[in-house]
Amino acid sequence: MPDQSYRTFLKNLEQQGELINFTKEVDPAENMSAIEWKAYNELGKASLFSNLKGHEGWQATSQILADRKKWAIGLGVSEDTILDEMSERLRQSIKTVEVDSDAAPVQEVVFEGDDVNILDVPAMMTSEEDGGHYFASGMAIVKDPETGIRNMSVHRQMILNERETGFIMVPRQAKRIYDMYAAKGKSMPVAMVYGAHPAIFYGSGFTTTYGKDELEIAGSLLGEGVRMVKCKTVDIEVPAEAEMVLEGEILFDRQVPEGPFGEIPGTYAEATESHVFRVNCMTRRKDPIFYAVHCGYPTTDTQGTMALGIEIATKEQLRNVEGGLDLLDVRCHASAGMMMVVLKMRPRVEGQAKTALMAALSGAYLHPKLAIAVDDDIDANDLRQIMWSMTTRVHAERDVIMIPNTRVFALDNISPVVPGQNSFHRIGTKWMIDATKPAVTQADERARFARAMPRNYDSVDLEDFLP
Repeated sequence: MPDQSYRTFLKNLEQQGELINFTKEVDPAENMSAIEWKAYNELGKASLFSNLKGHEGWQATSQILADRKKWAIGLGVSEDTILDEMSERLRQSIKTVEVDSDAAPVQEVVFEGDDVNILDVPAMMTSEEDGGHYFASGMAIVKDPETGIRNMSVHRQMILNERETGFIMVPRQAKRIYDMYAAKGKSMPVAMVYGAHPAIFYGSGFTTTYGKDELEIAGSLLGEGVRMVKCKTVDIEVPAEAEMVLEGEILFDRQVPEGPFGEIPGTYAEATESHVFRVNCMTRRKDPIFYAVHCGYPTTDTQGTMALGIEIATKEQLRNVEGGLDLLDVRCHASAGMMMVVLKMRPRVEGQAKTALMAALSGAYLHPKLAIAVDDDIDANDLRQIMWSMTTRVHAERDVIMIPNTRVFALDNISPVVPGQNSFHRIGTKWMIDATKPAVTQADERARFARAMPRNYDSVDLEDFLP
């Protein structure tokens, strides 16, 4: 039976040289965040921490899903074709499978009531000005009280005490379900899942229509149904091979101050009022490995995860534009805080790149506010090449287009909050840059913009000439 935990994934990362196992003592409160950030941004490696100060018996990981290569390892696909392979899998959905508790490693150890102490979990103090220690990898599973429809989504949680955390909800599907409970004066039952297979983590961040089960989306990526087990204290099922589950409720009658918090764009989300998650039961493995997701200044695994989702959604969004484009790649750049997407394409006729750019900014995700189109000779993942293309192929008056007064990403601090609305509703300006060459139909004009590359560049292998 295929493994649905993330433990095999961690082993594969280590075997392929993508993970560092830190065995010296590390303090989640003081230096763990800086270590894993530097390990990725300076060495390109994910981190596993095996000696955590004050958290005996726990291990922690971070930056394990920070780029396409790590995602490809986790999902068993080719890095070069990951967008197409994932898109193909996502066209189906596979129902979950229920298993007994004795087949669920996540319930090897159970704490209930006052025996619960979430301070035992090695949550990081991530960014310098964060308001506290956070769980940033928790996947909330909730159910519509009227239909039983299941929803799974990721939420940040500032730890308040031994049994409570904050619980930030943007006005989307989980908030819609919460409002149903609150309208009846009831708290919302929830199960928070930590440390699961990459397919499940991807599913939790997938933007889809209400009623579409994100766990069935995860199953489509796994190629089989996610194995689920019933919770101990709430009427919810959770992935049986996760590392930890916190069962409890989102209180309908209480809010607390929360934040600030270093968020996905790399800036701080301001302190705000947060709902409260009350934990009534903790289940976990005997030897748990906590997934300590890093949110903050790029590059982090939150940005790597969101980038992949935006890239797949954007490519799907463009699939039928003008009957099909010569679209060669889509890249959402973590270094731009998830707010820039680059299209690599070969425009067949004039104006086609601008049509593609408009479509790219009109998709399921609000994150991108800047879209850039580059031609077939530019690597959409190489910012040096992108900048060269923008300075040599862009006539600003013609090729830079701004669209004011549009909805933008809720965490885009430069864009103002709509008066009278909550802080998640912002209006800003989206903009497009067409940095492609003249279209294929203008062959002579197109040739004028060829890159002046070294003679025989493609045929020379430097290794043949090194001493």
